Amino acid sequence: MPRDAFEIAGQSIAPGTSAEVNLPVSTLPDHTPVNLALEVHHGKRAGPTMFVSAAVHGDEVIGVEIVRRLLRAPQLRSLRGTLIVVPVVNSFGFLNRSRYLPDRRDLNRCFPGSPTGSLGSRLAHIFLNEVVLRCDFGIDLHSAAVHRTNLPQVRVSPSDRVTQKMALDFGAPVVLTSGLRDGSLRAVAADLGTHVLLYEAGEGLRFDEMAVRAGLAGILRVMRGTDMLPAKGIARAKAAPYLCQSSHWLRAPAGGLLRTFHAEGETVEEGDLLATVSDPFGKDDAELVAPHAGILIGRAILPVVNEGDAVFHLARLSPRAAEDTVEGLVSQLETDPLFDEDEII
Repeated sequence: MPRDAFEIAGQSIAPGTSAEVNLPVSTLPDHTPVNLALEVHHGKRAGPTMFVSAAVHGDEVIGVEIVRRLLRAPQLRSLRGTLIVVPVVNSFGFLNRSRYLPDRRDLNRCFPGSPTGSLGSRLAHIFLNEVVLRCDFGIDLHSAAVHRTNLPQVRVSPSDRVTQKMALDFGAPVVLTSGLRDGSLRAVAADLGTHVLLYEAGEGLRFDEMAVRAGLAGILRVMRGTDMLPAKGIARAKAAPYLCQSSHWLRAPAGGLLRTFHAEGETVEEGDLLATVSDPFGKDDAELVAPHAGILIGRAILPVVNEGDAVFHLARLSPRAAEDTVEGLVSQLETDPLFDEDEII
């Protein structure tokens, strides 16, 4: 039996075709219309419905590049099910090179939104109802904020077996638990039955080739793992991910010029010298050492710091013996939740 067409925003997308769709959001003060632009790929054969979204925070441009490459991937010609791709959710922030909306609200704290609320609330309502809740699961792409960078990592909640499997399929170097925050897309979507995996990598307002390639490969692996794409041409990750039980930011012991001796992705031992902070005269050096063994999953980029600035994000590692099963992943991750990137100051 042939599949039905996919209906969205008054458009009918036939099986085996794709189409760009614009969902009206608002009008700028100069009368320029603003749309939530997306592309729908509706496979010939039945399968799940999945979304991939980027730039919920407008300065997180790495996700936009991942999406651009995904839409050009030849594997999509063999798609089973339906893929909805939103390259830029927060176009207001994207155009202004800002994380936030024009009223300084964080879109990822505006869900579920309202058709009569603030600008962020209205945009959240449209994205949630017209895209997210029409899907079985999705991947939301993020990066660190400006002046920080993240090792490619996926974030999951310990109680969600679907995203646990997606995390293993994705194959990022690190898997972390991250609690569901009030008003976030993940929290609201989880309550309403759509599973969302969060990918974090790279730096705000910058491209990072490794982060882009890891993100694209991970999305294709998840689509392979959910039978949306055939296995041919999609390689599995070469190594099991590191599982992180807990993490915290190490902060500058003094203000001055920061010199770092380790990069994101490196494992360190207790007592290792991570960085020094020097005064401009070169007379005083304050050392920052690792308080315990772990892996560096994020770091500051700017060489000028104030006392107390977040410098290194250090995560504790759990054993890697049981990571190839969802049950093993859950047992290792049911510990302290990690901070979202939004909450690191």
